[in-house]
Amino acid sequence: VQLQACGGGLVQAGGSLRLSCAASGRTFSSYAMGWFRQAPGKEREFVAAITGNGGSTRYADSVKGRFTISRDNAKNTVYLQMNSLKAEDTADYYCAARMGGGYYATSLVPRYYNYWGQGTQVTVSS
Repeated sequence: VQLQACGGGLVQAGGSLRLSCAASGRTFSSYAMGWFRQAPGKEREFVAAITGNGGSTRYADSVKGRFTISRDNAKNTVYLQMNSLKAEDTADYYCAARMGGGYYATSLVPRYYNYWGQGTQVTVSS
């Protein structure tokens, strides 16, 4: 599985961005998908994850109510809608895929994911 993330950019605090992550392959729905982020000098942290069929999601407390993860299995794409952005959301954002589409696969731990896309940079100016 190859993942290609895009949609990052510079936005003012309070603004919105939508990240996309397109996956190769024909078994996209067999993978749970996650979004992680990494700010300079910090460890990679969990943002959101979604099951293979899109029926269940989970979020980091820091983004709950502001970010929404979704997926379109017909397009092999997962999205991260980010609203009410804050300066502390500034980071490189990464999408990741984990084999197994169930809720158990929506891990908060980066090392449990099998495939990673390249990062897309999000900068929120205050």
